[in-house]
Amino acid sequence: MHPPVPLDRTIAARLHAQAHADRWGVTIDAFQLALGASAARGVPASARGPAEVERYLGSLHLDDLALACACAAGQEAAWEHFVREFRPVLRRAASAIDSTGNGRELADSLFTDLFGLGTGSGARASLFRYFHGRSSLATWLRAVLSQRHVDRVRAARRFAPLPDENALPSRPPSAQEPADRKRFLALIRPLLALAVAALAARDRLRLSSYYAQDLTLAEIGRLLGEHEATVSRQLARARRAIRDSVERQLRDAHGLSETAIREGLASIVADAGSLDLADVLRKIDAPERSTR
Repeated sequence: MHPPVPLDRTIAARLHAQAHADRWGVTIDAFQLALGASAARGVPASARGPAEVERYLGSLHLDDLALACACAAGQEAAWEHFVREFRPVLRRAASAIDSTGNGRELADSLFTDLFGLGTGSGARASLFRYFHGRSSLATWLRAVLSQRHVDRVRAARRFAPLPDENALPSRPPSAQEPADRKRFLALIRPLLALAVAALAARDRLRLSSYYAQDLTLAEIGRLLGEHEATVSRQLARARRAIRDSVERQLRDAHGLSETAIREGLASIVADAGSLDLADVLRKIDAPERSTR
């Protein structure tokens, strides 16, 4: 990361007011840092005179930058606004980018990284810190989404075995599945069920409502008496908890290396095959309902 360009506080205060940043709880100091970080990325070091920097800052999408700053800091009102205004945009873009039907999952995985997860020190690691306001927030989000899709495709291709031109398959390639992928799926299926079963009942209800019943975040929020943004964050945390549990069991109980785990999970993300979280949730919830 480039160190922020020092800015005159008077200029920062004027741009802060122009962006209406106070409505999201963004202080002048925080906005000044964001502006300085943007200038460090967008203005060449050889051209950082006061007039050039001020001209550059005036060209930014200041409203979007203020919203991104607030979301990165975890401001509830800003996150609610972002989810309401930008989730439909992202899902439409993801559906257009990914023709395999995994667009919704692609968009929602981006929301997880945009929210960021707390670290041991209490710091946030939101993807919003890479937004500098040079384009609109919607344009930037589409670009990030498109790159995520490209990365997924590349990861899937990287680990695909090269065809043996001298070998004639006994059946069509589409009907075959690599032995190591079969083994990985066999390992992961019960681990996924255990990880989901270990979640709190409310977390499972959110997941089941979202994946098995296909409710929207707003509908789940009304069902549970939670803000839509809270539902989104709790779903992200639950998914992270499931992944952490599965990775830990693959490593500790089955002795898989970090590389094997990473590659195996990448193949599952690219093509989940018969592994369906909705089915896992239904099987776990069914016995509970029958005992009530």
